Formats: sequence, structure tokens, C-alpha cells
Amino acid sequence: MTVMRRALEFLFTRALRSRLGVALMIGVVVVAVLGATRLISNPADSADGLSSRPDGPIITVDPTAGDDGLLNSAAPPSPVTSPGARTPEQTAERFAKAWLGRPGMTAEEWQAGLRPLSTPALREKLTGAEPESVPAEKVIGPPSMRERNETFVELLLPLDAGGLRLELVTADGGWLVDVLDWERP
Repeated sequence: MTVMRRALEFLFTRALRSRLGVALMIGVVVVAVLGATRLISNPADSADGLSSRPDGPIITVDPTAGDDGLLNSAAPPSPVTSPGARTPEQTAERFAKAWLGRPGMTAEEWQAGLRPLSTPALREKLTGAEPESVPAEKVIGPPSMRERNETFVELLLPLDAGGLRLELVTADGGWLVDVLDWERP
């Protein structure tokens, strides 16, 4: 016990108080930190150490699956219209004419004019709307169409007080307006 006591006393009173003792202690701490870091982060053999990192990159997409980017260079397919059915442009023009209405039109007449050209979802959203709430009076140009796929298109009709943006979908062989949006100039 006295030997241990003397060794500790020597260590704390003389060795650690000298420059050489402090330098040795710093060296031991540096070696311990480097050894622990190497053991955890980058072992020589991937089976060694505490890290469970994979050796190579994790591939989540099949590299042979084609272009998975946001921008698609291929042109969207043209919308499909059944023989004898209205085209998306014709449906949009008829809807715009019914939506603009005429002076003195009642809400029931206005809703009845929109009903055959709109989806049930849009009909429900337009419930309670009045023809007086329409902010325009006439169409001033042809619609411009943006084809999304064979069964979904967007059309923008220029009106005297802005633009009417319509999203059309196919239903039962014909085109119906599903979304109606107003764009101000």
C-alpha cells in the first residue's frame, strides 16, 4: 500500500508538474482519441469496428429504368376523344359560354347550363354560386391548351377581365370540366 501511495504521490507532485509529464499526458490523450475515432469511423476491415455503414452507395432506383427526372423531354400524349364526342376545346368554349351566362339569368338556369359540362365534384363546389359573381362578360380569344396526358388537359380561355383556367378530364367518353379557376390580368 505504501508503494502505491508513493507512486501516486510521485506522479501528482513531480511527474505531472513537470513539462515532460504534461507532454506525456497530452500524448496519451491524443493517441486514445485517435484510436477510438479510427475504431468507430473507419476500421481497416468493414467487419471490424462499431460502424454499420455500407461499403458502397445505396441504390434506390433501378439505373436501367430510364429517365426519372422531374423534367420530361418526351411530348405528352394527345388527348383522346371518342368519335362524335366534343373535343376539350369545344367543351371549354361551351362551358365558358354557360359560365358567363346572360343578363337576367336565374341561379337555377345558370346551374342547369353548367351541369352537363362539369363533373359531380365541380357541381358540388358551384352549389350556391350566383351568375352575378362571374367577373367577366365575354370570351375574347381562342383557348390555349396544355396537354397533361390522354385523359387530362388544362385550357386557358382569355376573357375581357382576365383568364378562365379549366382542367378537363374524360368521363364516359366525353370531356368534363373538373376544376375552374379565375386568373386576373
